[in-house]
Amino acid sequence: MLRILCLISCAMLMPSRADPGALLKLGMNFMNKAVKDAMAESQILEKMAAMANQPQSGVKPIKGMTGMKVKDVQPPIITLDFLPEVGIFQCVSTRITITGKSFIGGTMEITVVVNITATNRLRQNEETGLPMFQSEGCQIILVDVKTNLPSNMLPKVINKFLDSTLQKILPGLMCPAIDTVLEFVNQKWNHLTDPIPVGEAGSIKYVLTSTPVTTATYIEVDFSPVVQRQEGDTIDLPEDGAALTVREDYPAGSSQLMLSAAFFTAEFTLLQKSFDVDIKGKTIGKLPPHTTKTLAGFVSKVRKAYRKSVPLMTQIRISKSPKVTMKPGKSQLDLLGTVEMFAVSPKSGPSSMFVLETHFSLDIQYSLSEDKVLMTTSMDKLLDLSVASSSIGTFKVKKLKEYLNNLLQEAFVPVINGVLEVGLPLPNFLGMKYGQSELAIVENALVVDLQTP
Repeated sequence: MLRILCLISCAMLMPSRADPGALLKLGMNFMNKAVKDAMAESQILEKMAAMANQPQSGVKPIKGMTGMKVKDVQPPIITLDFLPEVGIFQCVSTRITITGKSFIGGTMEITVVVNITATNRLRQNEETGLPMFQSEGCQIILVDVKTNLPSNMLPKVINKFLDSTLQKILPGLMCPAIDTVLEFVNQKWNHLTDPIPVGEAGSIKYVLTSTPVTTATYIEVDFSPVVQRQEGDTIDLPEDGAALTVREDYPAGSSQLMLSAAFFTAEFTLLQKSFDVDIKGKTIGKLPPHTTKTLAGFVSKVRKAYRKSVPLMTQIRISKSPKVTMKPGKSQLDLLGTVEMFAVSPKSGPSSMFVLETHFSLDIQYSLSEDKVLMTTSMDKLLDLSVASSSIGTFKVKKLKEYLNNLLQEAFVPVINGVLEVGLPLPNFLGMKYGQSELAIVENALVVDLQTP
């Protein structure tokens, strides 16, 4: 039974909500699994059973009964309930069989069914800022007693047994088990707020915005992710999106992690320097040769300036912060910057022909690994294109749009996808592995539907 208490304590996991960074909602399915995992990993039940068979101080032997020991502790039945604004109420029911020798000869057995109840309060550690559980009001309640002793011995022997064993031994063994398991659970929060590297660009740190909140159906934890460059300065999350709120369209007992579009915008801003690309060489995928001759088919003045074909160099610079948008089933990345085209003479080197101001969008596809969100992009469309400066004279950009669209897809997008291989690190809580979870894009957020195998 001692072991049972432990299970419950573990159950006290965390949940959350956040504007506009990240929101974690933990339902009862996740909590139940956490209890089982904590019990197995802490081996608390085995430890409690061993302690129960050791001599206990202050316990007098029962006359007529010798060699008493715990013969069997049945796997507990654990019931968890959320306590709004408090944490979790737990009730653990278990069956314990005590054996010994009776004075009439033969083996005596007493089987006791008990319930252990406690409240596990969820709060925020003032020193570390981490979630933590504290047990309160542990009680042990007798539900049923059965024995193989003759009926005329029952009242006296059983009463002595209950007084010496149940009332004196079990509370001292089993209630501390809750604290032991809670300590084990709390340790699994230790790395929640550790900075997680994002390649060599910087790091992401999940910081709680407030004490986790318990409702009648889940626990919610708000995060304000800190996105920090390698140099030390932080990137503020834009506040142009709606605040995250728990979604009610998932099955009861389920758990979700919501990541705001603003959070992804901050990470793309962190990676922005790596989005600057110089496209060189004559051969780029399946495109026509990257030369002035090809370009002249879209901008006639190139032919006049360079009658002999020479290689091109296309320089792409993202000058404004990227922006991620999310609508149900679709996510896009908006990029604004410049595209500068150079003619590369074998003798004099690169010579700028013109600079274009551009605004284009990429579609974003999301997937999961064990500890991060992975992203890949594909070209959506050019939204705006205009001439900022030109050394070859004025020209219209209409014909150039298709050429640039193909060039961005073949040469720019692969570079972006290479940069995005670092992924977006996910919060490290209670050993959560995300690989089997499912994703959904909703308004202003990506939802990770946490699976509990």
